[in-house]
Amino acid sequence: MTFLIKGARPLGGAPGDILIRDGMIAETGGRLDAPDSEVIDADGLVALPGLVDLHTHLREPGREDAETVETGTRAAAAGGFTAVHAMANTDPVADTAGVVEQVWRLGREAGHCDVHPVGAVTRGIEGRQLAELGAMADSAARVRVFSDDGHCVSDAVLMRRALEYVKAFDGVVAQHAQEPRLTEHAQMNEGEMSGRLGLTGWPAVAEEAIIARDCLLAAHVGSRLHVCHVSTAGSIEIIRWAKSKGWQVTAEVTPHHLFLTDELAESYDPIYKVNPPLRTKADVEALREALADGTIDCVATDHAPHPAEAKETEWAPAAMGMIGLETALSVVQAAMVETGLLDWAGVADRMSVRPARIGRLAGQGHLPEAGAPANLTLYDPSARTLIDPAASVSKSRNTPFAGLELPGRVHATFLRGRPTVLDGRLA
Repeated sequence: MTFLIKGARPLGGAPGDILIRDGMIAETGGRLDAPDSEVIDADGLVALPGLVDLHTHLREPGREDAETVETGTRAAAAGGFTAVHAMANTDPVADTAGVVEQVWRLGREAGHCDVHPVGAVTRGIEGRQLAELGAMADSAARVRVFSDDGHCVSDAVLMRRALEYVKAFDGVVAQHAQEPRLTEHAQMNEGEMSGRLGLTGWPAVAEEAIIARDCLLAAHVGSRLHVCHVSTAGSIEIIRWAKSKGWQVTAEVTPHHLFLTDELAESYDPIYKVNPPLRTKADVEALREALADGTIDCVATDHAPHPAEAKETEWAPAAMGMIGLETALSVVQAAMVETGLLDWAGVADRMSVRPARIGRLAGQGHLPEAGAPANLTLYDPSARTLIDPAASVSKSRNTPFAGLELPGRVHATFLRGRPTVLDGRLA
Protein backbone atom coordinates (compact mmCIF):
# COMPACT_ATOMS: atom_id res chain seq x y z
CA MET A 1 0.00 0.00 0.00
CA THR A 2 1.18 3.49 -0.86
CA PHE A 3 -0.06 6.61 0.92
CA LEU A 4 0.88 10.23 0.33
CA ILE A 5 0.22 12.33 3.43
CA LYS A 6 -0.07 15.95 2.38
CA GLY A 7 0.78 18.90 4.61
CA ALA A 8 1.38 17.18 7.95
CA ARG A 9 3.58 18.85 10.55
CA PRO A 10 6.19 16.30 11.73
CA LEU A 11 6.66 16.78 15.50
CA GLY A 12 4.68 20.00 15.23
CA GLY A 13 7.20 21.64 12.87
CA ALA A 14 6.85 23.03 9.36
CA PRO A 15 4.26 21.35 7.12
CA GLY A 16 5.42 18.85 4.54
CA ASP A 17 4.49 15.64 2.77
CA ILE A 18 5.18 12.07 3.86
CA LEU A 19 5.25 9.20 1.37
CA ILE A 20 4.56 5.73 2.76
CA ARG A 21 5.43 2.75 0.59
CA ASP A 22 5.84 -0.96 1.43
CA GLY A 23 5.54 -0.37 5.16
CA MET A 24 8.27 2.27 5.29
CA ILE A 25 8.49 6.03 5.13
CA ALA A 26 9.95 6.32 1.64
CA GLU A 27 10.36 10.08 1.45
CA THR A 28 9.54 13.31 3.24
CA GLY A 29 9.59 16.81 1.84
CA GLY A 30 7.78 19.99 0.93
CA ARG A 31 5.78 18.87 -2.09
CA LEU A 32 5.92 15.24 -3.09
CA ASP A 33 4.20 13.54 -6.00
CA ALA A 34 3.24 9.86 -6.17
CA PRO A 35 0.54 9.14 -8.78
CA ASP A 36 0.01 5.57 -7.54
CA SER A 37 -0.73 6.61 -3.96
CA GLU A 38 -3.82 7.21 -1.86
CA VAL A 39 -3.69 10.86 -0.81
CA ILE A 40 -4.49 11.86 2.76
CA ASP A 41 -5.11 15.53 3.48
CA ALA A 42 -3.24 16.22 6.74
CA ASP A 43 -3.38 20.01 6.74
CA GLY A 44 -3.04 21.17 10.35
CA LEU A 45 -2.30 17.69 11.68
CA VAL A 46 0.78 16.85 13.76
CA ALA A 47 2.70 13.76 12.63
CA LEU A 48 4.07 11.74 15.55
CA PRO A 49 5.78 8.36 15.70
CA GLY A 50 3.31 5.65 16.63
CA LEU A 51 2.83 5.75 20.39
CA VAL A 52 4.28 2.99 22.59
CA ASP A 53 2.70 2.03 25.92
CA LEU A 54 4.85 0.26 28.50
CA HIS A 55 1.91 -0.53 30.76
CA THR A 56 -1.37 -1.93 29.40
CA HIS A 57 -3.77 -4.42 30.95
CA LEU A 58 -5.41 -6.45 28.18
CA ARG A 59 -6.91 -8.93 30.72
CA GLU A 60 -6.80 -11.91 28.34
CA PRO A 61 -6.53 -14.75 29.25
CA GLY A 62 -9.00 -15.07 32.07
CA ARG A 63 -10.82 -11.74 32.39
CA GLU A 64 -12.40 -11.37 28.97
CA ASP A 65 -15.43 -9.79 30.66
CA ALA A 66 -13.30 -6.66 31.15
CA GLU A 67 -11.12 -6.62 28.01
CA THR A 68 -9.65 -8.86 25.33
CA VAL A 69 -6.53 -8.53 23.22
CA GLU A 70 -8.84 -7.71 20.31
CA THR A 71 -10.79 -4.93 22.05
CA GLY A 72 -7.80 -3.56 23.94
CA THR A 73 -5.63 -3.24 20.86
CA ARG A 74 -8.49 -1.59 18.96
CA ALA A 75 -8.64 0.96 21.78
CA ALA A 76 -4.87 1.36 21.54
CA ALA A 77 -5.01 2.05 17.81
CA ALA A 78 -7.83 4.55 18.37
CA GLY A 79 -5.54 6.35 20.82
CA GLY A 80 -2.62 6.51 18.37
CA PHE A 81 -0.65 3.55 19.73
CA THR A 82 1.23 1.13 17.49
CA ALA A 83 2.71 -1.00 20.30
CA VAL A 84 1.62 -1.93 23.82
CA HIS A 85 3.14 -4.01 26.59
CA ALA A 86 0.53 -6.40 28.02
CA MET A 87 0.92 -6.79 31.78
CA ALA A 88 1.26 -10.22 33.35
CA ASN A 89 -1.56 -10.25 35.93
CA THR A 90 -3.89 -12.35 33.81
CA ASP A 91 -5.51 -15.69 34.71
CA PRO A 92 -3.45 -17.78 34.29
CA VAL A 93 -0.61 -15.41 35.09
CA ALA A 94 1.86 -14.76 32.25
CA ASP A 95 4.69 -16.48 34.10
CA THR A 96 5.62 -19.14 31.52
CA ALA A 97 6.71 -19.20 27.91
CA GLY A 98 3.39 -20.79 26.96
CA VAL A 99 1.22 -17.98 28.32
CA VAL A 100 3.32 -15.10 26.95
CA GLU A 101 3.37 -16.77 23.54
CA GLN A 102 -0.43 -17.09 23.68
CA VAL A 103 -0.81 -13.35 24.34
CA TRP A 104 1.76 -12.50 21.65
CA ARG A 105 -0.06 -14.65 19.07
CA LEU A 106 -3.43 -13.13 19.97
CA GLY A 107 -1.90 -9.71 19.31
CA ARG A 108 -0.59 -10.80 15.92
CA GLU A 109 -3.98 -12.23 14.98
CA ALA A 110 -5.80 -9.05 16.00
CA GLY A 111 -3.37 -6.91 14.02
CA HIS A 112 -4.34 -3.51 15.42
CA CYS A 113 -1.00 -2.86 17.11
CA ASP A 114 2.05 -4.81 18.21
CA VAL A 115 1.54 -6.64 21.51
CA HIS A 116 4.62 -7.30 23.63
CA PRO A 117 3.81 -9.47 26.65
CA VAL A 118 5.29 -8.52 30.01
CA GLY A 119 6.43 -11.58 31.95
CA ALA A 120 5.76 -12.01 35.65
CA VAL A 121 8.77 -11.69 37.94
CA THR A 122 7.51 -14.35 40.34
CA ARG A 123 5.36 -17.44 39.88
CA GLY A 124 1.71 -16.56 40.06
CA ILE A 125 2.82 -13.01 40.98
CA GLU A 126 2.84 -14.35 44.54
CA GLY A 127 6.29 -13.04 45.47
CA ARG A 128 7.72 -16.40 46.56
CA GLN A 129 9.71 -17.90 43.67
CA LEU A 130 11.12 -16.46 40.48
CA ALA A 131 9.11 -17.21 37.35
CA GLU A 132 10.59 -18.73 34.18
CA LEU A 133 12.36 -15.51 33.19
CA GLY A 134 14.86 -17.10 30.82
CA ALA A 135 12.25 -19.26 29.08
CA MET A 136 10.03 -16.23 28.50
CA ALA A 137 12.98 -14.24 27.17
CA ASP A 138 13.85 -17.06 24.75
CA SER A 139 10.25 -17.64 23.62
CA ALA A 140 8.72 -16.41 20.38
CA ALA A 141 7.45 -13.40 22.34
CA ARG A 142 11.05 -12.37 23.23
CA VAL A 143 10.01 -10.90 26.58
CA ARG A 144 12.30 -8.14 27.83
CA VAL A 145 10.10 -6.45 30.45
CA PHE A 146 9.16 -8.31 33.64
CA SER A 147 6.72 -7.11 36.29
CA ASP A 148 4.41 -8.37 39.02
CA ASP A 149 2.32 -5.23 38.49
CA GLY A 150 -0.63 -5.14 40.81
CA HIS A 151 1.74 -6.55 43.42
CA CYS A 152 5.10 -5.34 44.63
CA VAL A 153 8.14 -7.62 44.61
CA SER A 154 8.55 -6.76 48.27
CA ASP A 155 11.16 -9.43 49.11
CA ALA A 156 14.54 -7.74 48.65
CA VAL A 157 16.35 -11.03 47.98
CA LEU A 158 13.92 -12.01 45.23
CA MET A 159 14.16 -8.54 43.70
CA ARG A 160 17.94 -8.75 43.69
CA ARG A 161 17.86 -12.19 42.04
CA ALA A 162 15.43 -10.97 39.39
CA LEU A 163 17.67 -8.01 38.57
CA GLU A 164 20.64 -10.32 38.31
CA TYR A 165 18.78 -12.78 36.08
CA VAL A 166 17.43 -10.30 33.52
CA LYS A 167 20.81 -8.64 33.14
CA ALA A 168 21.97 -11.66 31.09
CA PHE A 169 19.58 -10.82 28.23
CA ASP A 170 19.31 -7.04 28.68
CA GLY A 171 15.91 -7.26 30.32
CA VAL A 172 14.36 -4.85 32.78
CA VAL A 173 12.37 -5.37 35.97
CA ALA A 174 9.40 -2.98 36.16
CA GLN A 175 8.51 -2.56 39.81
CA HIS A 176 5.10 -1.78 41.25
CA ALA A 177 6.43 0.23 44.18
CA GLN A 178 4.11 -0.42 47.10
CA GLU A 179 5.32 -1.56 50.52
CA PRO A 180 2.51 -3.96 51.42
CA ARG A 181 2.60 -3.54 55.19
CA LEU A 182 2.30 0.23 54.88
CA THR A 183 -0.73 -0.01 52.59
CA GLU A 184 -2.88 -2.65 54.30
CA HIS A 185 -6.55 -1.75 53.73
CA ALA A 186 -5.47 1.58 52.17
CA GLN A 187 -8.16 3.32 50.13
CA MET A 188 -6.74 6.65 48.96
CA ASN A 189 -3.82 9.03 49.38
CA GLU A 190 -2.94 9.61 53.03
CA GLY A 191 -3.41 13.27 53.83
CA GLU A 192 -5.91 15.93 54.74
CA MET A 193 -8.55 14.56 52.36
CA SER A 194 -8.37 10.94 53.63
CA GLY A 195 -8.74 12.19 57.20
CA ARG A 196 -11.77 14.25 56.26
CA LEU A 197 -13.43 11.43 54.34
CA GLY A 198 -12.63 8.72 56.88
CA LEU A 199 -10.88 6.52 54.33
CA THR A 200 -7.71 4.60 55.24
CA GLY A 201 -4.70 6.50 53.97
CA TRP A 202 -2.07 5.28 51.51
CA PRO A 203 1.16 7.06 52.50
CA ALA A 204 3.62 8.38 49.96
CA VAL A 205 6.45 6.69 51.85
CA ALA A 206 5.05 3.27 50.91
CA GLU A 207 6.01 4.03 47.31
CA GLU A 208 9.19 5.94 48.05
CA ALA A 209 10.73 3.33 50.36
CA ILE A 210 10.52 0.60 47.70
CA ILE A 211 11.90 2.89 44.99
CA ALA A 212 14.88 3.84 47.17
CA ARG A 213 15.61 0.20 47.99
CA ASP A 214 15.33 -0.94 44.39
CA CYS A 215 17.50 1.87 43.03
CA LEU A 216 20.22 0.71 45.43
CA LEU A 217 19.73 -2.91 44.38
CA ALA A 218 19.88 -2.04 40.67
CA ALA A 219 23.11 -0.13 41.26
CA HIS A 220 24.59 -3.00 43.26
CA VAL A 221 23.76 -5.53 40.56
CA GLY A 222 24.42 -3.23 37.59
CA SER A 223 21.04 -4.04 36.08
CA ARG A 224 18.06 -2.13 34.68
CA LEU A 225 15.18 -1.01 36.90
CA HIS A 226 11.98 0.62 35.65
CA VAL A 227 9.58 2.21 38.13
CA CYS A 228 5.92 1.88 37.26
CA HIS A 229 3.31 4.66 37.70
CA VAL A 230 5.32 7.12 39.83
CA SER A 231 2.90 9.25 41.84
CA THR A 232 4.70 11.32 44.51
CA ALA A 233 7.09 14.25 44.63
CA GLY A 234 9.34 12.28 46.97
CA SER A 235 9.62 9.43 44.47
CA ILE A 236 10.83 11.91 41.88
CA GLU A 237 13.62 13.12 44.13
CA ILE A 238 14.84 9.57 44.70
CA ILE A 239 14.78 8.78 40.97
CA ARG A 240 16.56 12.04 40.18
CA TRP A 241 19.26 11.15 42.70
CA ALA A 242 19.65 7.64 41.25
CA LYS A 243 19.99 9.03 37.74
CA SER A 244 22.60 11.53 38.90
CA LYS A 245 24.69 8.52 39.95
CA GLY A 246 24.49 7.10 36.44
CA TRP A 247 22.41 4.12 37.55
CA GLN A 248 20.18 2.35 35.03
CA VAL A 249 16.87 3.57 36.43
CA THR A 250 13.90 4.69 34.34
CA ALA A 251 10.39 5.69 35.34
CA GLU A 252 6.90 6.28 33.99
CA VAL A 253 3.92 8.43 34.92
CA THR A 254 0.29 7.85 33.97
CA PRO A 255 -1.91 10.46 32.29
CA HIS A 256 -4.33 10.40 35.23
CA HIS A 257 -1.57 11.16 37.74
CA LEU A 258 -0.62 14.15 35.58
CA PHE A 259 -4.14 15.52 35.61
CA LEU A 260 -6.28 14.41 38.57
CA THR A 261 -5.91 14.92 42.33
CA ASP A 262 -7.11 13.21 45.51
CA GLU A 263 -9.73 15.93 45.99
CA LEU A 264 -11.91 14.01 43.52
CA ALA A 265 -12.37 11.27 46.14
CA GLU A 266 -14.65 13.68 47.98
CA SER A 267 -17.43 12.44 45.69
CA TYR A 268 -16.88 8.86 46.92
CA ASP A 269 -17.16 7.85 43.26
CA PRO A 270 -15.04 4.69 42.78
CA ILE A 271 -14.19 5.79 39.24
CA TYR A 272 -11.40 7.73 40.97
CA LYS A 273 -10.10 4.73 42.92
CA VAL A 274 -6.77 3.65 41.46
CA ASN A 275 -3.43 2.09 42.44
CA PRO A 276 -1.33 4.05 43.25
CA PRO A 277 -3.94 6.53 44.44
CA LEU A 278 -4.48 9.99 43.06
CA ARG A 279 -2.21 12.34 44.99
CA THR A 280 -2.17 16.05 45.86
CA LYS A 281 -1.99 19.07 43.57
CA ALA A 282 1.65 19.55 44.65
CA ASP A 283 2.45 15.99 43.57
CA VAL A 284 0.76 16.56 40.19
CA GLU A 285 2.83 19.70 39.62
CA ALA A 286 6.03 17.86 40.57
CA LEU A 287 5.18 14.98 38.21
CA ARG A 288 4.63 17.38 35.32
CA GLU A 289 7.95 19.12 35.95
CA ALA A 290 9.76 15.78 36.21
CA LEU A 291 8.30 14.56 32.92
CA ALA A 292 9.33 17.84 31.30
CA ASP A 293 12.92 17.71 32.55
CA GLY A 294 13.34 14.01 31.76
CA THR A 295 13.58 12.69 35.32
CA ILE A 296 10.48 10.71 34.45
CA ASP A 297 11.22 9.07 31.13
CA CYS A 298 7.83 8.36 29.69
CA VAL A 299 4.05 8.35 29.90
CA ALA A 300 2.41 4.93 30.33
CA THR A 301 -1.35 4.54 30.49
CA ASP A 302 -1.78 1.75 33.08
CA HIS A 303 -4.98 1.07 31.09
CA ALA A 304 -6.93 -1.00 33.63
CA PRO A 305 -10.36 -2.06 32.36
CA HIS A 306 -13.01 -3.42 34.72
CA PRO A 307 -16.60 -4.60 34.16
CA ALA A 308 -19.32 -2.23 35.33
CA GLU A 309 -20.18 -4.21 38.47
CA ALA A 310 -16.60 -3.87 39.73
CA LYS A 311 -16.83 -0.07 39.69
CA GLU A 312 -20.52 0.71 40.19
CA THR A 313 -20.48 -0.08 43.89
CA GLU A 314 -19.40 1.47 47.19
CA TRP A 315 -15.86 2.82 47.43
CA ALA A 316 -14.27 0.16 49.68
CA PRO A 317 -15.10 -2.98 47.65
CA ALA A 318 -14.65 -1.29 44.27
CA ALA A 319 -11.81 -2.38 42.00
CA MET A 320 -8.84 -0.10 41.50
CA GLY A 321 -8.04 1.17 38.03
CA MET A 322 -8.96 3.35 35.07
CA ILE A 323 -8.94 2.91 31.31
CA GLY A 324 -6.69 5.32 29.43
CA LEU A 325 -5.53 4.24 25.98
CA GLU A 326 -8.01 6.36 24.03
CA THR A 327 -7.55 9.54 26.08
CA ALA A 328 -3.79 9.46 26.84
CA LEU A 329 -2.62 11.79 24.09
CA SER A 330 -5.37 14.31 24.80
CA VAL A 331 -4.57 14.35 28.52
CA VAL A 332 -0.87 14.84 27.80
CA GLN A 333 -1.74 17.71 25.47
CA ALA A 334 -3.80 19.35 28.22
CA ALA A 335 -1.32 18.72 31.03
CA MET A 336 1.99 19.22 29.22
CA VAL A 337 1.65 20.93 25.82
CA GLU A 338 -0.98 23.54 26.59
CA THR A 339 0.90 24.43 29.78
CA GLY A 340 4.13 24.97 27.82
CA LEU A 341 6.01 22.19 29.57
CA LEU A 342 6.52 20.04 26.44
CA ASP A 343 6.42 20.65 22.72
CA TRP A 344 5.33 17.98 20.25
CA ALA A 345 8.89 16.74 19.82
CA GLY A 346 8.94 16.23 23.58
CA VAL A 347 5.64 14.34 23.44
CA ALA A 348 7.08 12.07 20.72
CA ASP A 349 10.11 11.42 22.92
CA ARG A 350 8.10 10.63 26.08
CA MET A 351 5.31 8.63 24.43
CA SER A 352 7.19 6.75 21.72
CA VAL A 353 10.97 7.04 21.54
CA ARG A 354 11.82 6.43 25.20
CA PRO A 355 9.26 3.71 25.96
CA ALA A 356 10.37 1.83 22.84
CA ARG A 357 13.97 2.11 24.02
CA ILE A 358 13.12 0.89 27.53
CA GLY A 359 11.19 -2.06 26.10
CA ARG A 360 13.96 -2.79 23.57
CA LEU A 361 11.59 -2.54 20.60
CA ALA A 362 13.70 -2.26 17.47
CA GLY A 363 10.81 -1.55 15.08
CA GLN A 364 9.05 1.13 17.13
CA GLY A 365 9.85 4.62 18.40
CA HIS A 366 11.36 5.96 15.18
CA LEU A 367 10.81 9.60 14.26
CA PRO A 368 8.81 10.20 11.05
CA GLU A 369 11.81 10.34 8.72
CA ALA A 370 12.73 8.67 5.43
CA GLY A 371 13.90 5.10 5.98
CA ALA A 372 11.95 4.59 9.21
CA PRO A 373 9.18 2.01 9.62
CA ALA A 374 5.84 3.68 8.86
CA ASN A 375 4.48 3.51 12.41
CA LEU A 376 2.81 6.87 12.50
CA THR A 377 0.10 8.87 14.25
CA LEU A 378 -1.64 11.86 12.69
CA TYR A 379 -3.15 14.03 15.41
CA ASP A 380 -5.38 17.09 15.29
CA PRO A 381 -4.45 19.27 18.29
CA SER A 382 -7.11 21.89 17.45
CA ALA A 383 -10.05 19.52 17.87
CA ARG A 384 -12.05 19.26 21.07
CA THR A 385 -13.51 15.96 22.22
CA LEU A 386 -16.27 15.43 24.79
CA ILE A 387 -15.41 12.16 26.53
CA ASP A 388 -18.37 9.78 26.36
CA PRO A 389 -17.79 6.37 27.99
CA ALA A 390 -20.45 4.81 25.78
CA ALA A 391 -18.33 5.68 22.73
CA SER A 392 -15.24 3.92 24.08
CA VAL A 393 -13.67 1.27 21.89
CA SER A 394 -12.50 -0.56 25.00
CA LYS A 395 -14.79 -3.26 26.36
CA SER A 396 -14.90 -1.38 29.69
CA ARG A 397 -16.17 2.10 30.46
CA ASN A 398 -14.28 3.09 33.63
CA THR A 399 -12.79 6.37 32.43
CA PRO A 400 -12.27 9.16 34.98
CA PHE A 401 -12.61 11.74 32.20
CA ALA A 402 -16.28 11.10 31.42
CA GLY A 403 -18.10 14.34 30.63
CA LEU A 404 -14.90 16.36 30.28
CA GLU A 405 -13.96 18.12 27.06
CA LEU A 406 -10.34 17.30 26.23
CA PRO A 407 -8.19 18.75 23.47
CA GLY A 408 -7.15 16.85 20.36
CA ARG A 409 -8.24 13.89 18.27
CA VAL A 410 -6.35 11.06 16.62
CA HIS A 411 -7.02 11.38 12.88
CA ALA A 412 -5.04 8.35 11.67
CA THR A 413 -2.77 5.60 12.95
CA PHE A 414 -0.47 3.59 10.67
CA LEU A 415 1.09 0.27 11.66
CA ARG A 416 3.96 -0.51 9.28
CA GLY A 417 2.24 1.47 6.57
CA ARG A 418 -1.20 -0.03 7.06
CA PRO A 419 -3.91 2.25 8.46
CA THR A 420 -5.53 0.95 11.63
CA VAL A 421 -7.36 4.24 12.10
CA LEU A 422 -8.30 6.58 9.24
CA ASP A 423 -10.24 9.83 9.45
CA GLY A 424 -10.80 9.18 13.13
CA ARG A 425 -12.44 5.80 12.57
CA LEU A 426 -11.09 2.30 12.99
CA ALA A 427 -9.98 1.01 9.61
